[in-house]
Amino acid sequence: MADQVQKQAISLFSHVRYENLVAGIAGGVISTLALHPLDLVKIRFAASDGLRGRPTYNGLVHAFTSIVRERGYLGLYQGVAPNVWGAGASWGFYFLFYGAIKTYMQDGRNEPLGPGRHILAAATSGVITLFITNPIWVVKTRLALQYEGIRNLSKSDVKVKPKKYKGMLDALFKIYKFEGIPGLYSGLIPGLLGVSHGALQFMAYEELKKLYNNHYDQSNETQLGASAYITFAALSKLFAVSVTYPYQVVRVRLQDQHKRYNSVSDCVRKTWKYEGAKGFYKGLVPNLLRVTPATCITFVVYEKMKYALMPPKLPS
Repeated sequence: MADQVQKQAISLFSHVRYENLVAGIAGGVISTLALHPLDLVKIRFAASDGLRGRPTYNGLVHAFTSIVRERGYLGLYQGVAPNVWGAGASWGFYFLFYGAIKTYMQDGRNEPLGPGRHILAAATSGVITLFITNPIWVVKTRLALQYEGIRNLSKSDVKVKPKKYKGMLDALFKIYKFEGIPGLYSGLIPGLLGVSHGALQFMAYEELKKLYNNHYDQSNETQLGASAYITFAALSKLFAVSVTYPYQVVRVRLQDQHKRYNSVSDCVRKTWKYEGAKGFYKGLVPNLLRVTPATCITFVVYEKMKYALMPPKLPS
């Protein structure tokens, strides 16, 4: 039994391709640098639960102008370092593990998987990636929710006096020092639930590619044009976001340094009690404005770079 497991593990890791890792990192970093301001605003909206210790925004434009007025244009890139690290690592590892698991499932056959196996491969990749990167996402959220230096804010409603973080490494150190491993893995449970987001997105993306290739009677390994990748990435992302967005609000609130919840269920209960169903969709508009082009950029860069890095096929 042990020998069989070992053989399966060796077989799985034999399918690991560095091209997937490098291409995924490149796509994640480029899209994050381009669209971080929308991510910052989305987090601010998602965490907004009525406390007077937070800035309040009347809408997307007001949020951007307020941040620029208080902190300048660089304020729009608050928390960008962990976001770049997190996005690069997440997309890199996700594509790395997903590609290996998918190839392992194909067992040497150049045949596309069905929707169920695509979901299984993507979900497995998502769980592994989340355990590696969750501490980075906690730091990103904490840095994005630092309101120090913003004028005319009453802190009378803030339940916890937050530690001020000087940067990514300082935040990692302080979270570990004062909150331990549980602090670095806050929001993990809704994050695990959110693995369904990536699984649904990758399943939809792969199925759209498969339908396109079948329609034009071409191989599933055919490199498509940028417009096709953009269309499939956008449609798959919109589908996944529309189904799973509430978990992102819960995750942000559990990682927020300004307020404490006893558990995931406590956060869900209080959000529902005080804000109703709409509370679970705060920040949806800036999120859609960010993740749709971000996903398009990521997938186009990934697909094009993956093919560029692959060794040339020898003539048969």
